[in-house]
Amino acid sequence: MKKGKAGSSSLEERIISHEAHVVVVGLGYVGLPLAVELAQTGFPVTGYDVAKKRVEHVNAGKSDILDVKDEVLGPLIKAGKLSATTDPKVMAQADCVSICVPTPLSKTKDPDVSFILDAVNAIKRHLHPDMLVILESTTYPGTTEELIRPMLEETGLKVGKDFYLAFSPERVDPGNPIYNTQNTPRIVGGTTPECARITKLFYEQTIAKVYPVSSTQAAEMVKLLENTFRSVNIGLVNEVALMCDRLGMDVWEIIDAAASKPFGFMPFYPGPGLGGHCIPIDPHYLSWKLKSLNYYARFIELAGDINSHMPEYVADRVAHALNEEKKPVAGSKVLALGVAYKRDISDVRESPALDVIRLLQQRDAVVEYADPHVPEIKTDNGAMKRVAVTAERLKKCDCAVILTDHTGFDYELICRHAPLVFDTRNATRDVRSPKARLVKL
Repeated sequence: MKKGKAGSSSLEERIISHEAHVVVVGLGYVGLPLAVELAQTGFPVTGYDVAKKRVEHVNAGKSDILDVKDEVLGPLIKAGKLSATTDPKVMAQADCVSICVPTPLSKTKDPDVSFILDAVNAIKRHLHPDMLVILESTTYPGTTEELIRPMLEETGLKVGKDFYLAFSPERVDPGNPIYNTQNTPRIVGGTTPECARITKLFYEQTIAKVYPVSSTQAAEMVKLLENTFRSVNIGLVNEVALMCDRLGMDVWEIIDAAASKPFGFMPFYPGPGLGGHCIPIDPHYLSWKLKSLNYYARFIELAGDINSHMPEYVADRVAHALNEEKKPVAGSKVLALGVAYKRDISDVRESPALDVIRLLQQRDAVVEYADPHVPEIKTDNGAMKRVAVTAERLKKCDCAVILTDHTGFDYELICRHAPLVFDTRNATRDVRSPKARLVKL
């Protein structure tokens, strides 16, 4: 077997014995849960992050990630199984490095891989034989092979011979009570068959099921297909909502009825737009890549166009509903209920609720927001702090707009005291005899 660092056993042996030192680059919503899972399995784990405050919080046993509880993180830190650092020299002691950094889009919807490049440059300076490098950050097909591999091979070490390189996309669903890092199947694509084998072995120590594919490009494409599937289907059902509005139909009734079919239909639901880091962004990685091959990804672009315009549609519907109450938008008091991008989480990244608030403020509406998970947001008019949902506040508002269907909201209270409720999530479906005028998307 191949030897790694002086006097050490092979990487394969260290992985099987859980002695391999793992460095997780990026301690956000992907990296920290992975680091915790690996540490719980018995691997010595170091989290590397450029954010000093985040590193300090982790080392203090404090988590700002919904899926990692302090009572789980704290004991791992105290026992020395997990630590965090801002020093990239930790890479020199790593057997396995997992890159879990953000991959945003630029304003022109081009991939911003600067965080990946920064991570790879840090690894490159400390790359050594028998080291496994895995990219988990979502990106366009070809990134691992065309971007990362040449950078690492500039050291003189050869992939598949001296070190191992693979892509394994994160599949995190923040706040999901059923599926987490451990029980969500893991896709693995290696730059060589040996890279794939070692990477599969590594994940099998912590993940219930590992599914290998033929290449890093295939693994990169799998993640983009998953999120493009959701984006396109949400775009379809959002357009159906627009159609039902024109036809005077209840889109929620239509979807529920269609979902009664036990085959050939999967229900998706409309809303005020798409949010989160993945679904609004990832399909555009694929679209961007295909443009370089002179191919126009029509479904992706059309779905993106429909979904991105939903906040405008919601703002228009709110204005219309107020107008029917003989009230102009300007000066009307609007209570936005929920600003997180989905139910029962605190993540506001790309949240359509923020766009709806901005659009209503541009029309001179007086907007307040309530969210049990988000204490403060930033708007074009400055920082806003959340307010409490009380009977008195509801009575004083002109319209309550449900933008995120948190389970912590009392929808009976809302529909009993607000004069007008615009529900973009069908959260009020079980409310009996609402006193408010109730308008649904």
